Amino acid sequence: MKTKEELPNCPVATTVALIGNKWKLLIIRNLLVRSWRFNELHKSLEGISQKVLTESLRQMESDGIITRTVYPEVPPHVEYALSELGESMRPILKSMQDWGNSYKASLSE
Repeated sequence: MKTKEELPNCPVATTVALIGNKWKLLIIRNLLVRSWRFNELHKSLEGISQKVLTESLRQMESDGIITRTVYPEVPPHVEYALSELGESMRPILKSMQDWGNSYKASLSE
């Protein structure tokens, strides 16, 4: 997890630093629905490489946004879910969804 000193002074910039890329937002979007396994996430995010997905998940886990649960099975079963901190982003993504829908609707008028 980043320290307070490592984060920007601006709160908007802090949010962007934590979730401000396309893939992280789409990963969070999926995890708002349910827990996902790595391969499920990879298949659902068209165009993402395994490397980028792995790096994004590791970074979000390090930042406390998601949790990674390993189930002791053969083969190993790993699930990713939003942490309590990640769940607190639900209103942010809902606002983004609402704005996107409004924007699309304005284009068809």
